[in-house]
Amino acid sequence: GKGAGDEYVDFLVNNLKPYIDKYYRTLSNKKNTYIAGSSMGGLISLYAVLKYPEVFGGAGIFSTAFWTAPGIDSAVIARSKKMNSRLFFYAGGREGDAMVPDMIRIEKEIKKNSVSPTKEIIDLEAQHNEAAWRKWFPSFYDWTIIK
Repeated sequence: GKGAGDEYVDFLVNNLKPYIDKYYRTLSNKKNTYIAGSSMGGLISLYAVLKYPEVFGGAGIFSTAFWTAPGIDSAVIARSKKMNSRLFFYAGGREGDAMVPDMIRIEKEIKKNSVSPTKEIIDLEAQHNEAAWRKWFPSFYDWTIIK
């Protein structure tokens, strides 16, 4: 069926984040608000930053399923001009023939259209699984800390 990405990201920004910020001790500004995910979660994390560049200071975009979103290229081109968020891209070399080239293509479009700093990791031996994402998550986390 059709995805509900717009509704999901709207829920995160308009319902979940305000609730968390109200009931937990958070640093709620953009600089301290990140989103991360893998596969479809990586796709929605990138989309969240594109749709709400004023909310998200960055994203961890792991092993993103770009092939499931044929309109993502046009969204990146149209929306990345308004974005200034830190973007961490990761892909494994054993995730399929399209994974690394798709990630590189999207990252290049963002670099061409945005001032957003990016970091790219390609682990040639890694597969599409939690072990790979767990291995690289600390690098993402460390990179998000603005020194």
